[in-house]
Amino acid sequence: MAYSKVCDVQGGALDSEALHCPEALDPAWNLDKDGMQDPGPSMDHMQMQHVECPRSVSDRGPDPEVMESVQPSVSPHGRFERLQEDPNYNSRFTRAPYHKEPRQLQCFTFRYLLAGLVLLVLGFLVGWFTHTSSVKPRLPAPESSGLLKELLEGIKADKINSLQRSFSSLSDEGEEARARYLYRQWVEFGLTNIEVSEHTVLVSKPGSTPNTITDRSSHQCFLPTGISCDQREPKDGLQQQFSYAAYSATGSVQGELVDVQYGSVDDLRRAKDTLNLTNQIAVVKLGKAPLLYKLALLSQWGFAGALLYVDPCDAPFSRSILHQIFRVTLNPGGSPAIDEAGGNLTSLLVQPISAFLAKALLSCVSMENGKQCVPLAMPPNAERKKITLTVGNQLTYKKIYNVVGYLRGKKNPDRYVLVGSRHDIQGGGSSAIVNQLIAALTEQTKKGWDPDRTTVFCSWGGSAMGNIGSYEWGKDNSVVLQGSAVAYISLNTPVRGTETLRASASPTLLQLTSDIQRRQLLSCIRGGNCPGPNVSSLQLPGDMSFFANQLAVPTLEFAFEQTAAEETTSFLSEGQFPVDSPETLDPLFKFHETIAKMTAEALFRLVNDPVLPFYPLDVTLDVQNKLKDMSPAPPLLLSSASALRDHAAFFQSEMMRPANDPKERDPSHMRMLNDVLRDLEKSFLLPQTSPGVFRNLLYILPGKTPQFSVLSFPQEPLLGCSETNKVQKHILCGKAVNRSLSLLLRAVQSADRLMCAGLTLFENE
Repeated sequence: MAYSKVCDVQGGALDSEALHCPEALDPAWNLDKDGMQDPGPSMDHMQMQHVECPRSVSDRGPDPEVMESVQPSVSPHGRFERLQEDPNYNSRFTRAPYHKEPRQLQCFTFRYLLAGLVLLVLGFLVGWFTHTSSVKPRLPAPESSGLLKELLEGIKADKINSLQRSFSSLSDEGEEARARYLYRQWVEFGLTNIEVSEHTVLVSKPGSTPNTITDRSSHQCFLPTGISCDQREPKDGLQQQFSYAAYSATGSVQGELVDVQYGSVDDLRRAKDTLNLTNQIAVVKLGKAPLLYKLALLSQWGFAGALLYVDPCDAPFSRSILHQIFRVTLNPGGSPAIDEAGGNLTSLLVQPISAFLAKALLSCVSMENGKQCVPLAMPPNAERKKITLTVGNQLTYKKIYNVVGYLRGKKNPDRYVLVGSRHDIQGGGSSAIVNQLIAALTEQTKKGWDPDRTTVFCSWGGSAMGNIGSYEWGKDNSVVLQGSAVAYISLNTPVRGTETLRASASPTLLQLTSDIQRRQLLSCIRGGNCPGPNVSSLQLPGDMSFFANQLAVPTLEFAFEQTAAEETTSFLSEGQFPVDSPETLDPLFKFHETIAKMTAEALFRLVNDPVLPFYPLDVTLDVQNKLKDMSPAPPLLLSSASALRDHAAFFQSEMMRPANDPKERDPSHMRMLNDVLRDLEKSFLLPQTSPGVFRNLLYILPGKTPQFSVLSFPQEPLLGCSETNKVQKHILCGKAVNRSLSLLLRAVQSADRLMCAGLTLFENE
């Protein structure tokens, strides 16, 4: 008995002739006696022919002749198949009435035999279709809402509070003791593969005597806080730990103070028009540009020293920083390539000072005009002070420790999702949150959950001195990480305030980050008075720097902050201010709980989703948004970006098939698909950038209009593009722009080739 597929109208619009198919749902199989006597060809040779269900624009009812020719039948998998008998077999859809025979016993016997034969055929069909459907077995759903809910319910504020109290008891102990404590905790929680690595690195610390600023005219000596040197108290020794620039040049320098505001090229050019800048001391505000970029400019323009401060008008309104001091590091990352005997990361003597001292040195009269804050600036007719700056930092070797633990994945154990925290005092509740995550996840594995990918939990040492621990471990494992690292989730400083929930993520993870933040804000801490999602791809300091900047691994971070200042001052985070303890900032640990749950959801999706929750179209739209405000934008660059967007849109629509349909998830195909998603950001990694600027083009620097960092802070001003000679400036800057645009074009075209290669995965499907 040969069958052919007639139609499938499930999910489609019903019209007049589509009514042929629903009749097939009649549970009775109207098979004539003669037809059953001729079983036809065997099932092994049965051919299934797909015939499109005809559509008619006519409003007339179904043609009776057509209805007569269709044999109603039901497949055991009726959602997918509709069967029709071979046209050579003649049958009538209309049932003929039965006529009673004298021999009713024979009639009943025939009916029972017919029913038995129908059941036999039906069972054979069920077995055959079950066998054919087993070619692609149905896999579990990519995300179990029940499992995720149970995971999040296991994360509690009181548990984090208890873990933090235990960790805080080690605040007076050395870093090794804290690392060993974390090792024991992770073993207790159930991690079986844990490493404690030791690195001997060169660190910069304050000297035995404080750094000072001396007014040469009045011979008055000031500490960085602004108090007089002869009024120094024992408590000022603790403040000294937060009032120096790590890895600054040391010694003494004399010079006039020059107010250069934020230290931009334009600020320096205005100062040079009226002053001799050689061997002078710049007074510079934090913000608007990377600190290392500013210091490189100051060194190029001939300055000998720099005093750094934060303008009170740039600070959050909830924080009074007039008398606060802070610390910065001039280390771009890792153990500095200098030795104890000499050599520095900069030729400048650099010293952070309080806004109170900056106001006095600049001879500012007032910082307020009614209710409006007036930025600090030296009055035009003010006499510039001559000072002596003394910096006595010391270099010394120190051992730092990293703790790294693995929760092994089952299907793709060689694909890593990293979760990074820090175990120094400035990390706040970072260690407590990562401990709670480990406890919650291992509890689920004990109940039978197997993650798809491996989770790598990291607790870094030496973070305050320039992310030394993460850089050293990353460099040691860079070959493995380049091919295996899928994403990096940062817990660098999860609660540094209680006013604003901010998330930072690379463009491939913006959608996931926004979705998680939006869901968490529905049950906001303040009972409904909550801000909307605040997600961006801002370049921020922290331990994620190596993974985003050197390996182009997609990253994300959730954090609570104080009330956000203007976006242009986001580089204030480069200043390390003394922080309140987690118990003071968040007594109930509700903010810590929120960050832990958001991080847990992101981690669960990244280790559990069959298709990585990356969105290549977001990357291409981000590129086009940055190009649209560029004037002029080369046509080739615009057309290449447009092609990238089209290919990424097609690729993203195709990747939704295996994401939504378990039958599309061939293991080798899924692995190649995820590798394309993982590698997209690597196309935007530049070989070299200016100091303080990420090599990853996709991260933006603060500003009202997002721009590519290579255009906002190009290398060329450091090489002479800032020459005042108009002819030289035109030639040098023209070459600089062309070089930057060439790097952009190469990155866009590289990403486009990757998308095209990814599309070949779907060609034969």
